[in-house]
Amino acid sequence: MRVRSMAWTYHNGMPELPRADCRDHQALAFALRESGACLLQGFPTPSASAALRADLLRLRDAGHLQPAAIGRAGDRRMREEIRGDRTLWLDDPRCSAAAISHLKHLDALRTELNRRLFLGMRLVEAHYAAYPAGAQYARHRDRFRDDASSMRGAARVLSLVSYLNTDWMPAEGGALRLHMTDGAIDVLPQEHTTVCFLSEIEHEVLPAVRERLSIAAWFRRDGN
Repeated sequence: MRVRSMAWTYHNGMPELPRADCRDHQALAFALRESGACLLQGFPTPSASAALRADLLRLRDAGHLQPAAIGRAGDRRMREEIRGDRTLWLDDPRCSAAAISHLKHLDALRTELNRRLFLGMRLVEAHYAAYPAGAQYARHRDRFRDDASSMRGAARVLSLVSYLNTDWMPAEGGALRLHMTDGAIDVLPQEHTTVCFLSEIEHEVLPAVRERLSIAAWFRRDGN
């Protein structure tokens, strides 16, 4: 999908991504087509966010989150100086009903966007992520240039990050930095914020002074 140069909007002198209501699928599709990234408002709902946060904290406290690796099959390795989060896939049986419900809502969103963008997205995957204070994720793409069709990580088309952090202040850091065609733009990991962007866009997670909680999700082609 070809993305045009973005016409930036500004808040307090800083560039912002366009916004789209999660119920307005046409507006979301337009924002992605024009800019390649946007803020998705109203997704997940406040009650769903609270349930997902509680589930993530429960799983973290029980020791079920595992250090995330970089690379892919045959070349996956732990490199905390590059990626410092701990994760658990939402389809893991240890997750609660909140995770199952979130996957269903993600899949419904995938279907609606497919109808408008014709991107061939057939599958959804998502995981919880907890970044300890000081952890980061170096600049990368979610989609490899030579993607094949393995179940985890292949043929990613669209990425979504939903934040579950309460009372997050700008001075605490932890922004998602998107490296857009017209320059970088930072999104703070504040509660009720979901960022939706093309998986080919380079991005990074900046370190924060406190733990950072989120859900990362991807809409994928299946390689066929």
